[in-house]
Amino acid sequence: MNIIFVGKFRGKPLRCQLDGSRQLIACAAIISLFAGVLVSGGFWYGNTYAAVSELASLEQDISNQKILINEARQSAESELDALAARLGRMQANVIRLNALGQRLVKVAKLDSKEFDFNNSPAYGGPAETDSVASIDFDSLVTTLDKQLTSREEQLDVLEEVIMNRQLRSESKPRGRPIVKGWTSSYYGKRTDPFTGKLAMHKGMDFAGKEGSEIITVAGGVVTWAGERYGYGNLVEINHGNGYTTRYGHNAKILVEMGDSVEKGQTISFMGSTGRSTGPHVHFEVLKNDRQVNPQKFVALQ
Repeated sequence: MNIIFVGKFRGKPLRCQLDGSRQLIACAAIISLFAGVLVSGGFWYGNTYAAVSELASLEQDISNQKILINEARQSAESELDALAARLGRMQANVIRLNALGQRLVKVAKLDSKEFDFNNSPAYGGPAETDSVASIDFDSLVTTLDKQLTSREEQLDVLEEVIMNRQLRSESKPRGRPIVKGWTSSYYGKRTDPFTGKLAMHKGMDFAGKEGSEIITVAGGVVTWAGERYGYGNLVEINHGNGYTTRYGHNAKILVEMGDSVEKGQTISFMGSTGRSTGPHVHFEVLKNDRQVNPQKFVALQ
């Protein structure tokens, strides 16, 4: 068997002659070895490429998982921030409710020990062991927030009712119109000090020292502040709900028409102006523009 290699080897073709079985077996072995090397190299390359590809895919999966974890963390932080904000609003509502409750207790003169808004309410009871796992915190917070809002609205209405009642109470005349002095004449028929005849006296007289303080017996608005026939220097105050009071014979008036006054405020100084025999204040109470006996209001404190 002749094998001829064509090439430039010293300018001559190369020829190899294989004779005999040994040479043939050696040649086949060489060819098989070469073929095995080629197959092994291809297999190794294929496995290596597949491993690299799988590693790249795994790295991509890891990267995707990291992104999902970051998104989950951000979502959880956002939900926690929202929950913290809602809890903050609830806490603010609780503070407002406590302040409102304290005002109502004071205004309504309730028992502060029974309605104590400074401390947590007393409560208790056996624990339900199976209920903890089923708690929906979001629903619980929403429910509590609605309850607090509802309580706040109810307390606002209650406060308005109590305040209106308090205002009506403060607008009703009560007490004496003087700080110091004594009662010198009552409401009803009496002997007129100027004519000596029996006449109707539609007020009460309170005598005292010249210049003594005259105070209003209820809050209201000044509707007259000046001289009027028979009354001398007169102050008239409208208290609402049909009530009006008059303070006559003043030496000096300290308020003007349109002024808003409070109960116990000094409005004038005692004098003897007008139809008077000495320093005193002529005090009248009118209900729906008609004089009534002031004594029952003076007796109130």
